[in-house]
Amino acid sequence: MADVKSGLLSKAEATCCSAISEAALDAPDAADFALIFAALGDPVRLRLFSIISAEGETCSCNLEGPLERSQPTISHHTKILADAGLIVGERRGKWVWWRVVPARLASARALLGGS
Repeated sequence: MADVKSGLLSKAEATCCSAISEAALDAPDAADFALIFAALGDPVRLRLFSIISAEGETCSCNLEGPLERSQPTISHHTKILADAGLIVGERRGKWVWWRVVPARLASARALLGGS
């Protein structure tokens, strides 16, 4: 799984996987990708992820308004996305700035047959 603190991926994650329609997943890969899709399966988290992705980098302080959620709720959702390796945060003062882990997103896209 991704090193959430650094945003680095393991060697296995860095290599692109086969599309799910081309080869069956083994149990560890299935569990790993299920974590990604579960994290994105919540509408609030999907919106949060799209905001971070569109902005390139976003402060937690800028997520309350667009999502109409409290800071503790934002923190809960960013933790789930970070635990799935989809985003990585950097603390600057009292706030965390979030950015997408492109290689993690690319591996999920490849699994679904995208490029």
